[in-house]
Amino acid sequence: MAELNPQKITPFLWFDNQAEEAMNFYTSIFSNSKVLTVSRYGEAGPGPKGSVMSATFQLEGQVFYALNAGPMYTFTPAISFFVNCETQEEVDDLWEKLSAGGEKSRCGWLKDKFGLSWQIIPKILGELLQDKDRAKAGRAMKAMMQMTKIDIQALKQAFEGNKAG
Repeated sequence: MAELNPQKITPFLWFDNQAEEAMNFYTSIFSNSKVLTVSRYGEAGPGPKGSVMSATFQLEGQVFYALNAGPMYTFTPAISFFVNCETQEEVDDLWEKLSAGGEKSRCGWLKDKFGLSWQIIPKILGELLQDKDRAKAGRAMKAMMQMTKIDIQALKQAFEGNKAG
């Protein structure tokens, strides 16, 4: 297992019974992804024989562990996955695919169809918000707070003090 997961800390995702569906969904969205392992229940259970007990998969170099363990726990927005995007096209693509069947929220946050929260954020947002010119950074923050999906051009316009349009 060491070769499959060299990272010391791995996100562990507890699903009711959708671990395989979620893994396949996520690996279909991120281009640099793959399924690493799948363990299925046998005769002894506790899940139905042949159904997925646990699985590991990789998204953009990050390994995740998924477990089917019943409905006792569900995801909360207090934990989210932050996706650092390079372009508006990447933001748009991930935003639409990950939010399909889920829920779009404010400031680049969404909840996918499994209830897992994601932040789809362009890299430039952090650069604008950390700018030494606090007035420019403040305008970018104000613009971002009005957005659902993050719009890079609108952020840049606000940063520079230009009206969108």
